[in-house]
Amino acid sequence: MMTAIALTSAVPTSAVAGEREFSATSLLALAQKLERSGHRDEAARLYQALTEDPNPDIRAEAQFRTARYLAGEGKTREAAVLLRRLIDEHPKAAPPRFELVGLLQKMGDEAAALRELRSLGTLDLPMNAARLVDRMSASLRANQPFSFQLEMAIAPDSNVNRATRSDTLDTVFGEFEVNESARAKSGLGASIRGLAQGRVDLTEDTALKLYASFDSNLYRQRRFNDISLSAGLGPEFRIGSTRLALNVGGSQQWYGMRSFVRSLRAGGTAWLSVDRMSQLRLDGSARWTNNLFNDQQDGRGRSVTARYERALSPRLVASVGGGIDRFAATGPAYSTRSRSASINLYRDMGRATVSLGVEVGRLKADERLSLLPKVRQDRSLRLQAGMVLRKLTFAGFAPTVRVTHERNSSTVEFYDYRRTRTEFGISRAF
Repeated sequence: MMTAIALTSAVPTSAVAGEREFSATSLLALAQKLERSGHRDEAARLYQALTEDPNPDIRAEAQFRTARYLAGEGKTREAAVLLRRLIDEHPKAAPPRFELVGLLQKMGDEAAALRELRSLGTLDLPMNAARLVDRMSASLRANQPFSFQLEMAIAPDSNVNRATRSDTLDTVFGEFEVNESARAKSGLGASIRGLAQGRVDLTEDTALKLYASFDSNLYRQRRFNDISLSAGLGPEFRIGSTRLALNVGGSQQWYGMRSFVRSLRAGGTAWLSVDRMSQLRLDGSARWTNNLFNDQQDGRGRSVTARYERALSPRLVASVGGGIDRFAATGPAYSTRSRSASINLYRDMGRATVSLGVEVGRLKADERLSLLPKVRQDRSLRLQAGMVLRKLTFAGFAPTVRVTHERNSSTVEFYDYRRTRTEFGISRAF
């Protein structure tokens, strides 16, 4: 069924030729003719009028062309939101994903652009389009020299200090009572996270990258406030389809509004393109830590992690990962060896993205504290479920919900805890 739309002053009078009403198909054809003749603004107004048309094909074409118009006008965020809406409605449509890849690249979000390219790899593309995916994957690099991401949330938390609920602690001298202030406390907090990135191209395949991140959990009782700030820089190289980044940096953590931990870090990351639908990421780092509360926890650490991510369909992405860590502290009882493994799924469902994740870990200390009867040995489980509700997008941001449950089982009661945290916030909608 064709929908009649009243034509307003959105088009020149000469183009109307006296007619005041057109079918949606005729309006689309007229808008395309205006666009080809250079009347882009008039064509854009017609496309905009058709973005809510009940015919899905008409609506999709109008949304796509409106997004391209917005991108050409420098309204990158608005264009990206509209393209994401179009992809939600037509997950197997390749053109809007190609356009979104270009916008994400322009905004400096290379990881999201590569994820969209892997989703494109799951489609049955013509040979020339498949080759274009390969070329874009190989040459992808951010065009924008600076980018910034922000996420804010309100977070009810059952255990803001990750503390035990036990009221006693076993020692070699018997049971000691755990002070009330050292036990688990619940609370309502505010979470604010930010990431700023910049890059300076040195050659065609080499760039200098800089970053700074901020992560804070703030509560009414300031003694539970947890704030972290980190910054670093380093070169990034491209060798064929592989990217390699080296960086050095430092971080500062405050707990209870007091300086808690300072650290220096040096590391490297490699991104290996396995095929059109998957990528392998390898990370290795060394760190030097200064604990301002306890000198026995000063030390140096080394870690290695790997993560494999694959697009199983245009709507479904899965990843598996694992890592090992060694920390050698001044006090042997604080020296630890740990390992972890994780699985994550991301699924687009209509105009929402649902994520599910599970992570398990093991940790063992080198020695026991002289006061305690057992060496610390932990088993951890972390479950997470989240949703981004793009249907409620406003000004480029969408509401998010994230629920996380942690269980750390330890031979030392002080490290044995449960925690459930729910976040209601906003994040980028594309």
